[in-house]
Amino acid sequence: MRHRILATLCLGAMVMVSGCGGRSGSAEVDRALKDLNVVDESNLNDLMLSSADPNEAVSYFRRATGQDPGRIDLQRNLAKALVRAKQPSQAIPVWMKVTNHKEATEEDTLSLADALIRSGEWAEAERQVNQLPPNFRPYKRYRLEAMIADSHGDWAKADSFYETAVGLTNAPAGVLNNWGFSKLSRGSYAEAERLFAQSLSYEPDLFTAKNNIALARGAQRNYTLPAVQTTQTERAQLLHTLALAAIKQGDVAVGEGLLREAIETHPQHFDVAHTALEALSSNVRN
Repeated sequence: MRHRILATLCLGAMVMVSGCGGRSGSAEVDRALKDLNVVDESNLNDLMLSSADPNEAVSYFRRATGQDPGRIDLQRNLAKALVRAKQPSQAIPVWMKVTNHKEATEEDTLSLADALIRSGEWAEAERQVNQLPPNFRPYKRYRLEAMIADSHGDWAKADSFYETAVGLTNAPAGVLNNWGFSKLSRGSYAEAERLFAQSLSYEPDLFTAKNNIALARGAQRNYTLPAVQTTQTERAQLLHTLALAAIKQGDVAVGEGLLREAIETHPQHFDVAHTALEALSSNVRN
C-alpha cells in the first residue's frame, strides 16, 4: 500500500512539472522525486523506531547505516533502536560515533550517558554529563543527574533532581518509578509505594511500577495485591513477587499460600512459581 501511494504521488509530481519541458522539466521531476523519497524515508524511519519489533528496527538501521555511514540521523536511530532492544552496551559505540560527528548536539551526549548508565558504566556517564554546558538543563539531564546522585548515595541531591525532572515533563511515569525505587532502596517503603502509584496514574500499563508497588507493600508486611489494573498474567506475577517478599521476611506460610494462588491464577504453566514452591516444600521437609 505504501508503495502504491508513493507511486501515485510521484506520478502527480511528474504531471505537475511536465509543462516545463526540456532539461528544466527533467530537473524539476528529479527534485520532486527526491523530496518525496526523503519524506517517505523519514516516515518509515519513524515507524521503525516507534512500532516495529525492536530487533527488526536494529537490523533495518544497521543496513541503512551500512549503505550511508555518514548520515548522523541514521546513526542516531540505530543507537536508539539498540537501546530499545535492550542492547545498551552495543549502543554505546554508536552513540560515541554520533557525539564525535560535526553535527552532534548536547542531546546526543545525554543519550550516550543514558546508554552508559543502562550498561552500569556510572563513572563514564557522570563524566559525559559533567562536560555539558551548565545552562543546558533539559528534563533528561535532571533525570540522569538524579540517578547519578543515587549511585553516590547523595539522597538530598537525588530527591531535588527527581522533583525537578518530574516538573519538566508531561510524561513523568518513568522518572517517578525511578524515584520510587530510590526510596525503596533506602527503606522508605511507604514513600516508595506512593511514588509508584503516582507513576501508574500517568502510565497504567507500566508493569515495572506495578511490581515495585508489590515489593514496597511486601517490605511493609502488607501481602495484599495493590489496587491497580492488571491482566491475569500480571496478577499472577505480582502474587509471586509478594510471595517471595513474605518468604524473605520469614512469613513462610503466607509465602506458600501466595505461591499456590499465583500458580492457580496464571493462565499458563507458571514455571518460576512452581520451582519456588517445590524448593520451599523441600526445605520444609528437610
